[in-house]
Amino acid sequence: MEDKRWFWILITAIAPIAWGSTYVVTRNLLPADAPLWGGVLRALPAGLIVLLIARRLPTGSWWWRSLVLGILNVGGFFVLIYVAGQRLPSGLAATLMSTSAACMMLFAWALLRQRPTLAAAGGAGIGIIGVVLMLGGGAGAIDGWGVAASLGAMVASSIGFVLTVRWGGDVPALPMTAWQLLGGSLVLVPIAVIFEGAPPALTPAAAWGFTYVTLIATAVAYVAWFAGLRRLQPTTVGIVGLLNPVTGVVLGVALAGEAFGIAQGAGLALVLVGVALGALAPGLSVKRRAKVPANMSDNRRAVTVSTVAVPTVP
Repeated sequence: MEDKRWFWILITAIAPIAWGSTYVVTRNLLPADAPLWGGVLRALPAGLIVLLIARRLPTGSWWWRSLVLGILNVGGFFVLIYVAGQRLPSGLAATLMSTSAACMMLFAWALLRQRPTLAAAGGAGIGIIGVVLMLGGGAGAIDGWGVAASLGAMVASSIGFVLTVRWGGDVPALPMTAWQLLGGSLVLVPIAVIFEGAPPALTPAAAWGFTYVTLIATAVAYVAWFAGLRRLQPTTVGIVGLLNPVTGVVLGVALAGEAFGIAQGAGLALVLVGVALGALAPGLSVKRRAKVPANMSDNRRAVTVSTVAVPTVP
């Protein structure tokens, strides 16, 4: 069972690593001042590709749930992260998003009643300390709108991911990904037309950039992420998401020549420690008691209550 858990942690890690690379791609390849069309061009093709593979449409309440989750996880998220990618250095934008580990932990506690273990909370706390160090480690001037966009994206996606766990236990990762990407696109297209007019003309570099973010950082990444959410606790998934800033910083330094000082190095090391500690944490530390009829015998009541403990391995 533990081997399978580590397997799904590694699968889930594909997503934050791919997302961490979008900052440097957005800043250096994609057209500026087109965040709405940028979100559409990223989500719509990816959603259609995954839907063709999944071959399954929503039913019942999943029509409106797909729209809600699409707005949180795709529509609003992609626009805000596009703005952050254009206004902030890659490492800083990815670092701010890493606070989603703690945010997902809090929302999972509030919405799913999943209290984090001490190790998971410690891993998130160490990671956030690393975030603070990296923010003060040579990031240069900080754009306020970029920071607001990054934090807004973090809150929206954290709520969306926890609701995905709450609603989507019986939906496989492929259709779940397709429905949310297309739901977010349906909301974005008319807004993009109203506020930005026609889609931006794409240079060869922008075309390559959108191809990458569509196929790898969206289609592949979201399937991996939702697969992880189906099999791991949101707390664990959120801490694995700390690999996002690691990727953003490494690529920002290697490809964009961004500053990297001692404080950023120390912060990066703490983030990695936080990921390792959180991934080692077991599942839930809280057990729930079932409601047992009053007329049931004492022996049967004991057996019933003992079988409803929340498992510690997702």
